[in-house]
Amino acid sequence: MGSRLDELDAEIVACRACPRLVAWREEVGRVRRAAFRDETYWARPVPGFGDPHARVLVVGLAPAAHGANRTGRMFTGDRSGDFLFAAMHRTGFASQATSTRIGDGLTLTGIRTTAPVRCAPPDNAPTPDERRRCAPFLARELELVDPSVVVVLGGFGWQALLATLQDLGWAVPRPRPRFGHGVETTVTRGTASLTLVGCFHVSQQNTFTGRLTPDMLDAVLLRARELAHI
Repeated sequence: MGSRLDELDAEIVACRACPRLVAWREEVGRVRRAAFRDETYWARPVPGFGDPHARVLVVGLAPAAHGANRTGRMFTGDRSGDFLFAAMHRTGFASQATSTRIGDGLTLTGIRTTAPVRCAPPDNAPTPDERRRCAPFLARELELVDPSVVVVLGGFGWQALLATLQDLGWAVPRPRPRFGHGVETTVTRGTASLTLVGCFHVSQQNTFTGRLTPDMLDAVLLRARELAHI
């Protein structure tokens, strides 16, 4: 299964299906932020990161322009990632509390991070067409990893995930469950079940304002651990 994930990752990294996103991610990599002027940006689509056998999958929105688009690893190199991985460390999923670059020693156990859109979008706003083009990558990752719980960060990820699950044949309730922090819903496919747990996104507009606190995020991750029986 690991080799199949590696194959998926290679396909993701090579993707150039969305001209607007390709142009933006590469422009950001050329212009660079002053603090990172001496760094070489990844400036490509970003694959998932973490345990290939994860019982818990964390679904965000898309790579940050100067975070994962710079480092090449989901939620790595920006304050949103700092907030998320510190919580993963506190709740026993991450080997360390910081995530700065590929090769920094961070490992995840029982959990994996991914996103429905793999390229950094302008203004953090992928278009519906861009999400649909990228959806098969998330679908394949879900099938390969086969988690029992998905923690969904934000409303965009929630709607994207529900659409992907429906495409995969999961019985998504109608009307679709609405996103909310701490909201839980379970979808089924045959004898299999998958529980979704909503969480406010770890963006600075939520963490700096106190809309999402460390205790709130810890509670969601601990609930995911409980639901996944790990």
